[in-house]
Amino acid sequence: MPALLAAIVLHDVSLAWRRRGSILSSLLFFVIASSLFPLAIGPDPQQLRALAPGILWVAALLASMLSLSRLFAQEHADGSLDQLLLSPHPLALLVLAKICAHWVTSGLPLLLLTPLLAQQYGLPASSALLLSASLLIGTPVLSLIGGVGAALTLGLRGGAVLLCVLVLPLCVPVLIFGAGAGAAADAGLDVMPQLSLLGACLALALFLCPIATAAGLRMSME
Repeated sequence: MPALLAAIVLHDVSLAWRRRGSILSSLLFFVIASSLFPLAIGPDPQQLRALAPGILWVAALLASMLSLSRLFAQEHADGSLDQLLLSPHPLALLVLAKICAHWVTSGLPLLLLTPLLAQQYGLPASSALLLSASLLIGTPVLSLIGGVGAALTLGLRGGAVLLCVLVLPLCVPVLIFGAGAGAAADAGLDVMPQLSLLGACLALALFLCPIATAAGLRMSME
């Protein structure tokens, strides 16, 4: 079973790399959105440092939304989704592997870019690294929640808009805790409470979201 899950992750990552235009579009959106705010806010370093965690987290959230509608679209179009539904293996685990591949191609690149983009806001290296740590814990939650929305809106006309309407409100706690961790790090406060809450969100999402996504896929294919 672990070999099968690893094969699914590698297969989806390789397919995403062949269509890397979608990956680059998400990264470009993240870079542009993060870079425009310093121009609009002004050169005040204190204000930039105070707003940096929230801005970078919102930009990462919106950038990750761009590719969610395509999470199961290819399998739905070529009929391979039916094979997943008929597989003797637990559908929730197969879905979890596909969500992991989505995070590798969408969340991980954003995470790697964050320390560089944080320099635009004057964040010190230690604060930027702690902000990246919050994204490391929080962005998988965004992919897991997004998987539920992608399953429920699969094949619907205007599904991308409906997906955002369903997913964004559910991501608000993750956004609050993630931005709060970055703000606490910049203020020199203890970030463990926020990181612990993000970890609790991740544990809960790992347990519930694959099951909900599998149920959503079965509903969408009926």
